[in-house]
Formats: sequence, structure tokens, C-alpha cells
Amino acid sequence: MKKTNITIKDIARKLGVSPSTVSRALKDHPDISPNTKKEIQELAISLNYQPNSVALSLRQSKTNTIGVIIPEIAHFFFSAVISGIEDIAHSAGYHVIITQSNESYEREVMNTKALFNSRVDGILLSISRETSNYDHLQSLLDSNVPLVFFDRMVDSLNACKVIVNDEQGAYEATTHLIEQGYYRIAHLAGPQNLGISKNRLNGYKAALADNKYMMDDNLVKVCGLGTYEEAEAITNELLDYRFPPDAIFSNNDVAAYGAMTAIKKRGLRIPEDVAIVGFSNWRFSSLIQPALSSVTQPGFKMGQEATRLLMKQIALGDDEEAITETISLKTNLVVRESSMKKKKVVE
Repeated sequence: MKKTNITIKDIARKLGVSPSTVSRALKDHPDISPNTKKEIQELAISLNYQPNSVALSLRQSKTNTIGVIIPEIAHFFFSAVISGIEDIAHSAGYHVIITQSNESYEREVMNTKALFNSRVDGILLSISRETSNYDHLQSLLDSNVPLVFFDRMVDSLNACKVIVNDEQGAYEATTHLIEQGYYRIAHLAGPQNLGISKNRLNGYKAALADNKYMMDDNLVKVCGLGTYEEAEAITNELLDYRFPPDAIFSNNDVAAYGAMTAIKKRGLRIPEDVAIVGFSNWRFSSLIQPALSSVTQPGFKMGQEATRLLMKQIALGDDEEAITETISLKTNLVVRESSMKKKKVVE
């Protein structure tokens, strides 16, 4: 996707004014003072600013279609988000194009280009596990494409975001394990380039600190791939320690299941020997033995809220400032057998 050499936002940054002020000044709008108009118009000439008439005509022609980019469709949480997106989009008369990055940065870039070239009216996006370069997303914003992040977002980009309170959810999960009497709690963390992983790690650390538990860095292991096999291998490393953990808080349910498998293969009991709490509350969490305690994310509601924000952006006029709202949704800890201390039978 090619970017215009000089944009209205470039001029606005140089003069310390809003893009809408620059836009109105270049259109000789009567609300802009003569001095401001002159300053903006002279800078535009000196920078050789050229309005992209083709892009403008395309952007002004609505397609009543929005694009969605998710890391993986098979993920229960993201399928719930998609249902929420379609619920609002269809009621507003919009069609939805769904793409998946499959946790690949390159595929995410390709998807953004494809959706832009398809002239979608806006894009909903959750970044891939690999994404650490955001030029393709800044390019969308520079092209005035309405963009809303959900779940996995980029703090440095000036766009709307809908997230869950990952830190609070992790805090409650870790506190629950402490209240059950576990004292050596490990954390299977997610990739640290993702904000959600950092926030969950922060919540884990905060719960330990507030309960005066000593932080042991050796008990924090990053599951960069977040797979069942990776988590099983890492849990085996933890169990080989001289003082192994007696509880594990996992960044996601798939990794939690991998940890459970490693524990069972050692002949250890869950939760008597090692307790487990996951995050996301996948459907399988209540079906496995023992049933997995997990933090629920409101995926359907997240999809609804993200789509509502996108609709608001799409409805903005050319001279209106873009919305940069952030919505944080609450999580809920679902306690099941995997994290409950078994009561001793008194004869």
C-alpha cells in the first residue's frame, strides 16, 4: 500500500493543529481565520502537498462492507467475537469480510492490503502473535480508513480499542490460587510483544506482591507459541525443579491443558499436587478431567462494542475528528475442580 508523500496529518503535525483544521483551511472554510488559512496554505505549497483525488473519490463511495482480521478462526474466543461483530454489522445493513492472519505478520499485512483494495468502509483487527512492526496499520490510519482494535491492540497507534481487563483477570486467578493455600505459583506467560500477555503477567505479579509472596523469576516461563506441546514441555521443566510449583496460572487454556497433561504423566494429581487455572474459558475447559478453572472473556460483547465504535467512525464527516475511544470489559473467574483444594475426610 503506497502512502501519499505529504498528507494533511503531516501538515497538521508541523503546525501543531488538528487535521480537520488543515482540511477546512485548504477548502477555504469560513470558520478558519485568515491568518491560519494563509499559514496552512503556504506550508502546503512549500511541501508540495497534492490531494489524492482518486483516493478521496474511493473513500467517499461507501460499500457497506467492513473487514475483520483475526489471529485464528478456530479459537473459541475469536469465534464468539465474530458472532458479536456480525450481530451489530448485519443489523446496520453491513456485510462482513472475515480474514485470518494465522498468527503471521506477513499474512496480516497481506490481509490489510486486500481489505483496503476491496474498499471496505472500515476494519476491525486483532494483531498476530508475530506483529511488532506497525507500518501497515499506520498506513491505514494515514489513509483515513476507520480502524478499531479488539483484544490484541497497539498502544502507540491513535485508534479505537476494545479490550478486556486482562490484568484484573490474572490478578483474580492468582489470588484465588493463593486463597486455596497454594504458595509456589508458576505462570505460563504469553508472547511479551502482545499487550494482553504483558497485562496478564502484571496481574500475576501484583497478586503475589499484595499477598506478600516472594517473586521467583524462575517460575515465569514464556510460551511464545501458546501450543499444547510447548506448554507440556515447559511444565516438565518446572516439575524437574528441586522445589517445583504447586500451582500454575496459564496465559491461555490450551497451554493450561498442556500443563495438565505433563502433570498427569508424572503420576501427580490435580489439584492435590499441582493446581491449574487458565484464561479464556474455552468450551473444552468444562469437559476435561478435572474440569479447568479459567477466566472468562466476554467475546460476543467485545465484538458488538468494537463494531459499534467502527460504525461511529464510519459515520463521521470529512471535517470531524477521528474517535480514539478505549472500552475495557470485565472478566470473570470460573472456578472448577482444577484449582480447588480437596477437603480431607474426617473419620
